[in-house]
Amino acid sequence: MGALSNVIASRELLWNLTLRELRTKYRRSFLGWSWSLLNPLTTVALYGFVFGVLFNAVAPIGENSGLTGFAYFLLCAILPWNFFSMIVNTSMGAIAGNAGLVRRVAFQREVLVFANVGHAIVQFLIELVLLVVVLLAAGSPVLPYIPVVLGLTLLLALFGAGIGLVLSALAVYFKDLTYLWGIVMQVWFFLTPIVYAPEVLKDSLPDWALNVLSANAMQHFVAGYRDALYHARLPSVTNVGMMLFAGVLTFVAGWVAFTRLGRRLPEEV
Repeated sequence: MGALSNVIASRELLWNLTLRELRTKYRRSFLGWSWSLLNPLTTVALYGFVFGVLFNAVAPIGENSGLTGFAYFLLCAILPWNFFSMIVNTSMGAIAGNAGLVRRVAFQREVLVFANVGHAIVQFLIELVLLVVVLLAAGSPVLPYIPVVLGLTLLLALFGAGIGLVLSALAVYFKDLTYLWGIVMQVWFFLTPIVYAPEVLKDSLPDWALNVLSANAMQHFVAGYRDALYHARLPSVTNVGMMLFAGVLTFVAGWVAFTRLGRRLPEEV
């Protein structure tokens, strides 16, 4: 609680650091913030071609929206995944990338991670607005479910921030973590039903394997976003409970771990 009150007291620093991340993200880039849109669209086009064309993957029909396009099905899952991936990947270098500041200035170092989280939220909201416009143009009644999506975004931000806090401290002590985490994210991506429907796993894996995969928190987050955006329905109570549990628990545990690991950061960074 003391750390939380200190972060609240440092809200002006947090705001300035977040603005710095936003201003420097695409500085001196010709297309600027257009890259935040081109990157996910390129990913959707690539996976859409591989799975939708080469492997003939068919998206389920949206329950209340009536959507059938594989691109819609993919976008509703890959945008939140990219949001989560951006949080953890940028947070991992938050301490090491600000070594001079960490060594010379006394402040709540969690703020460096939270600034990256704030930057990721802004970029995701921009992408989300464009996705909603596309879904509305396709005839989906998605507007009543926007508050649900914003709630899911808050929980996913907590989940990503918790992991990012731990990674940011560990990356100072273990330099190889950056390379190892890239492999972890690749495996995690394909273990999560993003480029395929969850029913594929149910039809091809035994019950014990499905029980193990059910512990994948991102599986529940992706399902929640698809329920609200693609199917235009409320996520199940069980799914919301899992997301709430994963988000809050990971954030608290990550902050506690960061506090313990962060005592020697100025000496190690």
